[in-house]
Amino acid sequence: QVQFVESGGGLVQPGGSLRLSCAASGINFSRAKMGWYRQAPGKERELVAFIRAPGSTNYADSVKGRFTISRDNAKSMVYLQMNNLKPEDTAVYQCTNFDTWGQGTQVTVSS
Repeated sequence: QVQFVESGGGLVQPGGSLRLSCAASGINFSRAKMGWYRQAPGKERELVAFIRAPGSTNYADSVKGRFTISRDNAKSMVYLQMNNLKPEDTAVYQCTNFDTWGQGTQVTVSS
């Protein structure tokens, strides 16, 4: 059974940082392209970043220079380091292998 469990969300002030984690199971993780999506209330789901199996990465323009995606194949984990957070980053963040999505973790950026 494919499963992704996200953690690390929370409430943070503008300019702050959070690190999201995603624990994957049920897939050949080391060969999987993994990504983070986010969805804010009333908006469409947006691809934030993804990382290919060899480790190359891509980012949405809105997060370039602030977010970093990484992976630990030995632990079947994918991470999203988010720095200089802005109120517009507020959303539910979901981990995916582009076939299955996790339940998500809420990130709220507010003063």
